[in-house]
Amino acid sequence: MGRSVLKTAILSSSRADFGIYLPLAVRLKEDKAFSLEFISFGTHPSKRYGFPQQQITDAGFNISYSFDTAPEGDSPGDITRSMALVTKLMADVWEKNQYDIVFALGDRYEMFAAVASAMPFNIKIAHIHGGETTLGAIDNAFRHSITHMSHWHFACAEPYKQRIIELTGNPERVYNTGALGIESLSKMDFPDTEKLKLITGIDFSAPTLLITLHPETIGADQNEQNTAQMLQALDQLVDFQQVITMPNADTSGLMMRRMLIEYGYNHSNVKIVENLGSSGYLAAMKYAALMLGNSSSGFMEASFFPKWVINLGHRQDGRIRTRNIIDVAFKSEDIIQAVLNAQATTIPEFAPVYGDGHASEKIINILKNDFAIN
Repeated sequence: MGRSVLKTAILSSSRADFGIYLPLAVRLKEDKAFSLEFISFGTHPSKRYGFPQQQITDAGFNISYSFDTAPEGDSPGDITRSMALVTKLMADVWEKNQYDIVFALGDRYEMFAAVASAMPFNIKIAHIHGGETTLGAIDNAFRHSITHMSHWHFACAEPYKQRIIELTGNPERVYNTGALGIESLSKMDFPDTEKLKLITGIDFSAPTLLITLHPETIGADQNEQNTAQMLQALDQLVDFQQVITMPNADTSGLMMRRMLIEYGYNHSNVKIVENLGSSGYLAAMKYAALMLGNSSSGFMEASFFPKWVINLGHRQDGRIRTRNIIDVAFKSEDIIQAVLNAQATTIPEFAPVYGDGHASEKIINILKNDFAIN
């Protein structure tokens, strides 16, 4: 006999994962078969990172637990101590609650720590965005570890589903549902550039580079040099407005922040933004001339429009390459040339690989079927 209400939690550690979760969270909240709570940690409650958990409450969701576990600095030791803090605090959550389903998304070190802490309690984890590969980041090991600790697997593309099966050796409860991010985009009512300017203070009717650069956490000793090479290129691309969003809380992240902020302070065509919000960021992507950096959003969400993406370095090595991706090394002259070439070239047509925009519906139907809920 199936259960009438499934006690469900979403683990959310940053602005990035909440934006991806959103269509699923809305469906879970509306479906009487689920009792939904958010567990907010990582940079979410941190004022230093713009207090992004405000997005969760503004969207009308209940936050049952909120832990500021952002690392105090950006050294490997700071990251490790942050992971330890997540593990310690989450143990209290699992002791006090019997969740039927806990959603975990992606590959962050703090997400790994939260999931690992749940293992002694035999809590069933539903993992979103497993099977992907990012060879330039330690996140790759965290993602695959979360896969091994999870009960359900909701991949965003068929190659990633097959990789999960290879990793686990078991095809049971492994599904290609497509990407939640594509669902959000397919349903989004984008503001025009005038309204977006009122929301963000930025005029996206001007030719704009949308720039997001995160640390490469494998080979972290190169992050300062890599950032300098990108900034040297941007310094020559004066015909573009440059909107720079801040990097993740990773090794070398604070150093990169300082470099980006200093660059922005000295250039009138640069806008430094901590957090555009999920809908603001996607709207900015829509109106930008092209994207530059090494964000995973350049691989999935950017394919929807599609939008040219100048992908820098090795952080995202191993991901599916659609025809809007241009891979470039951290060399200023190569970056400049790639931007100019993209600006002058039309993106070739390509078939969508990240689903049909119904990921949340598929995920919920799968779970209700497993629990025999009509």
